[in-house]
Amino acid sequence: MEVKAIDASLLAKMFLAGAKNLDAKKEWINELNVFPVPDGDTGTNMSMTIMSAAKEVSALDNMDMASLAKAISSGSLRGARGNSGVILSQLFRGFTKGIAGYDKLDVIVLSDAMQKAVETAYKAVMKPKEGTILTVAKGAADKALELIGETEDLTVFLDEIIKHADYVLSQTPEMLPVLKQAGVVDSGGQGLVEVLRGAYDALTGKEIDYTIEGAGSGHGMVKISSQAEEDIKFGYCTEFIIVLNEELSERQEYDFKGYLESIGDSIVVVADDEIVKVHVHTNDPGLALQRALTYGSLSKIKIDNMREEHQEKLIKDAQKMAAAQKAEQEEQRSLMEEPEAEAPRKEMGFISVSIGQGINEIFKGLGVDYIIEGGQTMNPSTEDMLNAIDEVHAETVFILPNNKNIILAANQAASLIEHKNVVVIPTRTIPQGITALINYIPEKDAADNEMRMKEEIGNVKTGQVTYAVRDTIIDDKEIKQGDYMGIGDSTILSAGADMDTVIKQMVEQMIDEDSAIVSVYYGQEVQEDAANELASWLEETYPDCEVEVHSGGQPIYYYVISVE
Repeated sequence: MEVKAIDASLLAKMFLAGAKNLDAKKEWINELNVFPVPDGDTGTNMSMTIMSAAKEVSALDNMDMASLAKAISSGSLRGARGNSGVILSQLFRGFTKGIAGYDKLDVIVLSDAMQKAVETAYKAVMKPKEGTILTVAKGAADKALELIGETEDLTVFLDEIIKHADYVLSQTPEMLPVLKQAGVVDSGGQGLVEVLRGAYDALTGKEIDYTIEGAGSGHGMVKISSQAEEDIKFGYCTEFIIVLNEELSERQEYDFKGYLESIGDSIVVVADDEIVKVHVHTNDPGLALQRALTYGSLSKIKIDNMREEHQEKLIKDAQKMAAAQKAEQEEQRSLMEEPEAEAPRKEMGFISVSIGQGINEIFKGLGVDYIIEGGQTMNPSTEDMLNAIDEVHAETVFILPNNKNIILAANQAASLIEHKNVVVIPTRTIPQGITALINYIPEKDAADNEMRMKEEIGNVKTGQVTYAVRDTIIDDKEIKQGDYMGIGDSTILSAGADMDTVIKQMVEQMIDEDSAIVSVYYGQEVQEDAANELASWLEETYPDCEVEVHSGGQPIYYYVISVE
């Protein structure tokens, strides 16, 4: 089937198919992450980024190229999460600039748009690194340019581009030794190839369900599947109760509902001080149960196969419950959003990303105005940052990302704000964020404080203790699934089956003769007595250092330890 031009309707189908293919492969892409931490998130971040744009595309009423380009660019920019998601959004941003002025796209227009995509993405990264998604994107764009004059058939054009992108991807381990040692290709590059493969399937007429769950009901939604609308989309009615480890915050409850919406529908979440009652229709009950276990233990689990039992009444009742709760939430939201007399702006304010109740309290005590919960276990999106900026009534708003994978999203949010001065302090860890706040001087102006905080965070070393989710080799360290790992600022410092040994080996590499303060933040799975025992060992082993212990309450990471 020869195709010489792509109109807006076909491009929308190609984009949605690319999004769906990436979403389907996200867990596999997560597994390609070099560090075998339990929050490997490249696939998840890229999927959430592109699905944010896909929802806007699906809701379009008027399917013309300009509105489609805007939906893709705006949706991906605001939904971007993590470095891989931000880079993907920048690729879309550049690409859509190249197509917005055309009614139909041919080989020449697409090649030019791909060049713009690469240029835009490279500019967005301060120190571009080859062997990443950027390299794969550049390889695809170079191949597109090479094909001009060789073919006008877009099916041939895109097929050749994908083959070359796949080849470039296969070479990424030769460009980044850490990939070669771990025996994987770049996960971000793999994600981009999956987007292209999905788009090719749509271009060549493969039957695909383009429905994007959670999208608006605009008339422009494209769907070419023959599936009947009355089919049950989510086959398992899943109900359970979470016995909480600690009371859910509003943000945690909101994030949990958002996660359930990403895997199902007919959602009811009723939270009390000690328990949460949950109802969701999903095709994978295990995903709902796994996420729920991060908040506490489970009881009264009930899973019914609705397709087999035809529980129509249960479906209708659940939908009514969900609709009623949604209506109540909308009413509460509208009440919260009623205009109030805005307080005068103060001179400077702070936004901080945080990862646990104890860490939250520390940040609040240091004067943070708005806390975004998420961090390494769930990277906040650019839109999360934008919403937070709106909430802080200050002339200058400092953002502390506290994670290297959130800095790009914070910078992207800052670039979209015009009515406030937004400054991103590039904190890569929670301890760096705390140090930045400690060194903030209210009497100084924003520029002085920015310079001071950026200088001081460079004096902080951070080590984090977690566990490995798979076997791998990094920096000549053989790591087995289930091993404990001590992760430093740039690499894994120690690994093994005994946590105490791993911690001690990690700290030994962090402390030197200039070290003066060691701060220990213990996570939600660590008992206070164990943290105090560690502190006693640190005081005996390093008598010249002052040792502080704090309850961080962070998930996934047993300890976060800083040395200054």
